[in-house]
Amino acid sequence: MANGSVFVRRELMIRFVRAFNNGTLETDLDRFAVEMRPRLGQSSRCCIYHDRAVIKYRLMSLLGFSCEEETDEARTLASYYREAIERETPVNVAETIPLSVCEAGCSGCPSARVIVTPNCRGCLNRPCMYSCPKGAISIVNQVSTIDYSKCINCGKCTTVCPYHAIVKTTVPCEEACPTGAIHKDPDGHTRIDMEKCISCGNCFSKCPFSAILERSQMLDVMKAIKNGEKVVAMIAPAIEPQIAGSIEQLFTAVSKLGFTDVMEVAIGAEETTAREAEEFKEKMLAGERLMTTSCCPAYVELVRKFVPELMKYVSHTPSPMVLAAEIARKEHPGCKVVFVGPCVAKRIEGARNNIDFVLSFEELLGMLAGSGIDIIACEPMKLPRAAISDARGFAKSSGVTQAVVNELGNFKDDFKLDAKAINGIEKKTISILKLYAAGKLPGNFLEVMCCPGGCVNGPCSLKK
Repeated sequence: MANGSVFVRRELMIRFVRAFNNGTLETDLDRFAVEMRPRLGQSSRCCIYHDRAVIKYRLMSLLGFSCEEETDEARTLASYYREAIERETPVNVAETIPLSVCEAGCSGCPSARVIVTPNCRGCLNRPCMYSCPKGAISIVNQVSTIDYSKCINCGKCTTVCPYHAIVKTTVPCEEACPTGAIHKDPDGHTRIDMEKCISCGNCFSKCPFSAILERSQMLDVMKAIKNGEKVVAMIAPAIEPQIAGSIEQLFTAVSKLGFTDVMEVAIGAEETTAREAEEFKEKMLAGERLMTTSCCPAYVELVRKFVPELMKYVSHTPSPMVLAAEIARKEHPGCKVVFVGPCVAKRIEGARNNIDFVLSFEELLGMLAGSGIDIIACEPMKLPRAAISDARGFAKSSGVTQAVVNELGNFKDDFKLDAKAINGIEKKTISILKLYAAGKLPGNFLEVMCCPGGCVNGPCSLKK
């Protein structure tokens, strides 16, 4: 969904790429904030200096640094650039998290709670007072008043008020987090608990101030290409509904960036389908009662951290990204592989599975725009072999299931496939997964997708 923070983020990416291509990034970096927020211009926050600080931290994230790493506020972006350009490998996000909180950008939202608005009429019915299970509401000067020492934020009062005068406020990032990994520090700023974070990216996509940033590997990719290394781009199938033009035109555009080759991750999904179907068949014939898919890294991380008893049921089959990388390295020995997708959690999975770089769709389109490459104007690339539709369908919820069903057939040998799906990870998902682990819910094949609707609605999607 287009909004002000998205426009700023994309403008910075385009400026960043354009300056890199022109060989002026080191000298331009510290001027971007001044150019975008001139002294007599309009500010988005309290003042232009606050805006400039936020732009600085966004640029730090584009260089691959987290805001939390800053120890010297006077350090220039040019010095961060020199460090980034000299590093041999990007930061290993598997040892940390791929997200960073920009404290300067965080609004310090007030804690979520139930509040009484001026619409309250102090009506005679007083359903709010009588429905409150803790007696937290009383009428003071003909207005409902909440005693927060008693209030449990159940929200019953919000549903019974005839004037809709009582509302429940939220903190978007906290509300979006399914695992309680988001909390506030004593100053009211957002912090991410790495022990609880599954890198789902919900906080990244939901924060209205875009204060949660990705640690980018875009500079590392451009540097590798510029240095003449063999670099293969692997494009996730979720890209198709998000671009103007065809996949074949996109591949031509991406090849113009200097990539050695461009391939569909869906080619790897074909192998994932075959292996996962065979694994499921073997487990069912061996008398096991359940197997879950393993393609969504945020789901796998959720199981690992919160439902470890379910881990034995998670498929051992590698994801399409991992298998696509194997194909790319066979065809181009010694190459570096770049996964391009809509997912934050793929940065973690990539780091753990020898994927050299991970880019978001937005970063790839920023590279194209910054390089002046128009997808629509490109001639379609002749693909050596287009992926089958089932493999491209992995990007949508239940797409993995459909591919496995088609591979196996509804009935096979001595078992029947009873497929179930969880379409989007929510706060209640952990409890549901615990029931599956305990054998208290039906189904022997379970697909879990972190994002409602599938990867096409990932946190780094171009269209929501």
